[in-house]
Amino acid sequence: MLPRRAGTGSIGGVLKLDVMLSDSVVDAADRARALEAAGVDGVFTFENSHDLFFPLVAAAPVSDLDLMTNVAIAFPRSPVHLAHAAYDLHRLSRGRFRLGLGSQVRAHVENRYGATWSRPVDRMREWVLATKAILNSWQDGTRLDFRGEYTRHTLMPPTFNPGPNPYGVPKILVGALGPRMNRMAAEVADGVLVMPFNSARHMRERTWPALRSGLTRDRSEFEVTAEVIVGVGRTGPERAVRGLLAFYASTPAYRPVLDVEGWGDLQPELNARSKRGEWASMAELITDEMVDTLAVCGTPDQVAAEIVARYGDCDRVCAYFPGYAIDDDLIADVAAALRSVVRPGHPGRIG
Repeated sequence: MLPRRAGTGSIGGVLKLDVMLSDSVVDAADRARALEAAGVDGVFTFENSHDLFFPLVAAAPVSDLDLMTNVAIAFPRSPVHLAHAAYDLHRLSRGRFRLGLGSQVRAHVENRYGATWSRPVDRMREWVLATKAILNSWQDGTRLDFRGEYTRHTLMPPTFNPGPNPYGVPKILVGALGPRMNRMAAEVADGVLVMPFNSARHMRERTWPALRSGLTRDRSEFEVTAEVIVGVGRTGPERAVRGLLAFYASTPAYRPVLDVEGWGDLQPELNARSKRGEWASMAELITDEMVDTLAVCGTPDQVAAEIVARYGDCDRVCAYFPGYAIDDDLIADVAAALRSVVRPGHPGRIG
């Protein structure tokens, strides 16, 4: 097993690596042990066909990995539910948990979750602040008195108060792509999870300026995690990467990334094909240039060098290996390669 690096931020000039843990709690403990042996720094879960908190519960006591939801959909959950889950996972993991929250899109929030949707940036601001208020009231013993436009929390009898967490208050991060959500995250959250459908140019021209405009704290107090679609290895991943890029590019909310690169006119056609179920033909519209710009592909050494070149000012990177078989030896090679690339001038920069 490779030596662990303490904490959840960047250490020296090394960019930390997070990978997906498991879809289900069923095999999460074994998967955590295997990924720790492969040398990754942390694992994340996301909303799929299973609950995203349960696998982290299984992983926490059997590994020293950093743990994160990436992301828990916020609006269908009460901030009280989020606070309890974050508190318990932070304690179970001995201070290694980060709560990543996301807004999703209106159709899913209303029609899949049966929850309420409106003004996602303003709602997310309240969910972050309310969850923090609840966690801080437990930690500091102060009276809970959060009164917002969308949620209100003014009652916390001792029966429902777990008391101070011995590992402190867990960090809350926000999944963001657009400038308003990024700016809000920099203002009130502990970090940002930059969405994986992205490019170096979009990061440079849109994301970093938005973060700078919202951040009034020292940069070391705010965690920036880049999420990256990765195709690693000489065979296998290209088709899966193209398919995922086509899926993202068909979504209207992601058009600004295409616009920055001059490909915005492609989005309506991809969207129309998705509505007709023409998934195979969608991938055919994703050119080699788009793959090279919106994803990171190559050998482990090439992938590591390109990730650092694009996202070296970040603290961590979440690597997505979409829809293709990748063995743990290859993940270990990526982790080792990323550790070997030192970022001049980091930590402390913000774009």
